[in-house]
Amino acid sequence: MPKKALIVGATGLIGEQLLGLLAESDKYSQITVLSRRNIDYPQPKVKVEVVNFESLNPEADFWEADDIFCCLGTTMKTAGSKEAFRQVDYEYPLRVAQLSKNKGANGYHIVSALGADPSSSVFYNKVKGEIEESINSIGFDEYHIYRPSLLFGDRKEFRFGEKLGIYFAKAIGFLMVGPLKKYRGIHSAKVAKAMFANAQKSESGYFIHESAEMQKYQA
Repeated sequence: MPKKALIVGATGLIGEQLLGLLAESDKYSQITVLSRRNIDYPQPKVKVEVVNFESLNPEADFWEADDIFCCLGTTMKTAGSKEAFRQVDYEYPLRVAQLSKNKGANGYHIVSALGADPSSSVFYNKVKGEIEESINSIGFDEYHIYRPSLLFGDRKEFRFGEKLGIYFAKAIGFLMVGPLKKYRGIHSAKVAKAMFANAQKSESGYFIHESAEMQKYQA
């Protein structure tokens, strides 16, 4: 029986590719996109709901989905402050998890980051680790965490520092083998495909997917 999916962060590097996979699949009869702005998507089973993430309606029908995909994420530079960063990368994903679980969602898939650790002294890694733990405590039947390394792909905005990092990551990628493989840069399409594939397995439990594991998918 086809499932219903809900995705947040569908305009981002991973989310955009994941949305394409969901829309093209016969595994899903309905895909709801929560977005702060309207998105024109040429697929009748894709429904875009323009929302304010700070005041989400807990009674909305769109929470009644089988699989929840969270690809939300920002940078300190874009957010402008630690408080704003935490709002996007912690508060919003947690609220989506709580409201969807209350309506019976079975699986939650979230894009985190390599190095996520709630006890980390690095603010970015600390927040990522905290959201992983907080969502785990909600009690989804299936909870999947994806920890990609440096992401390759076509971003809408230009980031000089990131472009430079990608250049060097690609240049030395062949050196990263064995235990270092998880630090090798990964294309966003591989992460999206990993999320889609794991959602079809219907395996109960808590799963962490590192970059090394996700490299097996084709970009």
